[in-house]
Amino acid sequence: MAEFAFLIELKAKPGKETEVEAFLEKEASLVKDEPGTLTWHGSKVEGEPGLYRVFDSFVDEAAGEAHMAGPAGQEFVERADDLFIETKVLRLQVVAYK
Repeated sequence: MAEFAFLIELKAKPGKETEVEAFLEKEASLVKDEPGTLTWHGSKVEGEPGLYRVFDSFVDEAAGEAHMAGPAGQEFVERADDLFIETKVLRLQVVAYK
């Protein structure tokens, strides 16, 4: 059961869309073995060039913090200035799920 999630809004720097998509694919491979990460989705927003979202859910807030401190979270911090003109991280308490 998911108790905690992140919704991350990303605006790619012009011309970096291909790099962003490759970066998101790599991020997905980094989180696959995280025991507390239940879901991870990287998406491109239709009709909004360069706009991406990442939604990931966790068993609890501690697992979310472990994710951010782990390889995927650290790579995101290291690459963000190169790839994005805007990032916004929303911390979510899950109140309903399927």
